[in-house]
Amino acid sequence: MKTNSILKKTNNNGQSVILIVFAFLSIYIIWGSTYLLNKIAVKEIAPLLLASIRFSISAILMLTLSKIFGLSIKINIKQAINCCIAGFLFLGFGNGALVWALQYIDSSLAALQTSLQPLVVLILMRIIDGKKIGFLSFIGVVFGFLGMFLLVNQEEIITNEESYKAMIMIFICMIGWGVASLFVKKAELPDNSFVNTAYQMLFASVFLIIGSVLFKEEWSSPSQWTDPAKISLIILIVFGSIVAFTSFNYLLQVVSPEKVSTSNYVNPIVAIILGWYFLDENITSQTIIASFVLLIGVFFINSKKKIILFQSYKGKLKK
Repeated sequence: MKTNSILKKTNNNGQSVILIVFAFLSIYIIWGSTYLLNKIAVKEIAPLLLASIRFSISAILMLTLSKIFGLSIKINIKQAINCCIAGFLFLGFGNGALVWALQYIDSSLAALQTSLQPLVVLILMRIIDGKKIGFLSFIGVVFGFLGMFLLVNQEEIITNEESYKAMIMIFICMIGWGVASLFVKKAELPDNSFVNTAYQMLFASVFLIIGSVLFKEEWSSPSQWTDPAKISLIILIVFGSIVAFTSFNYLLQVVSPEKVSTSNYVNPIVAIILGWYFLDENITSQTIIASFVLLIGVFFINSKKKIILFQSYKGKLKK
């Protein structure tokens, strides 16, 4: 009996590790490609409408799959309210405004700017939870702001007022994502990450379609969309929404928000390569330098956590 119990526990731990690894790969690689896909689609589809279509279809598919696989999709009022709040912060405002900004800046620049997400989370944890910023994290903050200055202080951005507006909007998006990351860590939400994600997307799609109407976006007919726009939307729905965002919500429940934010190491690299290859986006030497400085900042912000976790792991091995 004891041996079986140990084997079962080991097996469960092994499955959890595999799930965590695949979840991280999803948010690292798939989300890195979403900047390119949104950039392609937003050229033909109004940004808020695009995001609403993406998340509404994703939510319906996910809730349908949940029923097919026997998952309960029932939620209480408190869970519904929390899903509504998280959905708005993560997707309704967060993603909607990001897609809007992609009308005016390159996908690679947007990805590089969002690489500062760990810095935003760190500052918010200080403000909201009263968590102290350590020495290494402080160095990371300095590198982060320096990298952001180098990124923004380029002629093609300085001379374009719309680019500045877009980058300011993305920074506000990052604050929304950071608040949401801390919120879902404590909020009562559906136990199943798949169902939880579906409801967040469903509520977000409502906010987005309302926003599209209020801001009087011009809606084009699907018959007018080109194949690249349609394919991009399909990939965003299946992989960018269902696979990656489910992985994201799962990781927020099993690891710390700072760890989840490390996706920003890989996302910009993927986005820069794809933007350069498929859209001929210009990669300046200053952009390359800024990207290195930004990623160094992100590394320092997360380095203290890694050291603590490594020391803890060594302690467990000794026991």
